[in-house]
Amino acid sequence: MTYAINVSGIAPQTTEQQLHDFFSFCGKISSIDFISTTTPKTATVHFEKASAAKTALMLNGGNLDGAHLDVHSDTVHPDEEEQPHTPGHPIDQSDKPRAGIAAEYLAKGYVLSDGILQRAIQLDNEKGISKRFLGYFQSLDTTVGSKALGPDQTISGKVTAALQSATQQARAVDEQKGISKGANDYYTRALSSSWGQRVRAFYTDTSKQVLDIHEEARRIAATQKGAQTQEASGSASAEIPGAAVATEKTKTAEAPTVV
Repeated sequence: MTYAINVSGIAPQTTEQQLHDFFSFCGKISSIDFISTTTPKTATVHFEKASAAKTALMLNGGNLDGAHLDVHSDTVHPDEEEQPHTPGHPIDQSDKPRAGIAAEYLAKGYVLSDGILQRAIQLDNEKGISKRFLGYFQSLDTTVGSKALGPDQTISGKVTAALQSATQQARAVDEQKGISKGANDYYTRALSSSWGQRVRAFYTDTSKQVLDIHEEARRIAATQKGAQTQEASGSASAEIPGAAVATEKTKTAEAPTVV
């Protein structure tokens, strides 16, 4: 069984793949019925989960290739029964808070109006943050904290307890332990950063404003850019004998002391 949403007002230059990329932020897509013979183009997007379809509906009026999309559904999609998070397993895109998904759109360069961002905040307020996502996020917080600060420690808890040394401590965790540099997950990187407490609050608290989404989008974009830079630097160092060793020594000497 799939959950469909209808999309009209698609720009002439938009391809099926571009439409797929746009709506994949909402969750897993089973198929797309793309009709390119009409003007403007139309499509029906079939999602694997009802929660993904509901997230897609909040994008009504969103901008893709300069066109404002009309997103609607012929049926009311049901609320899903929440399943607990299984430790060690990644979270589904459709389980994320809507405000977080909206931030990912902005970080990728898509244009969403403040009205859509407010709609995302409202949905999170009405439905709450999924228990599955909260369990996943807490497990990340605990895992990163244990590796960086010791057993039974969390990044968010440590930042709260020693707020004045948060930036210094997070930089030491990042550079001395290398956690965020080796992480593949944005949340892991973010929790290991100097703004770990803000990130945790954004994803676990439904009380937020449109500006908070814009701020999180900037953090996501900055983290992704930093990851790409590190990968490029690592590739360059690998080509120069002794470069990796010298770089590691420099980082160790400059890293601040953990408080």
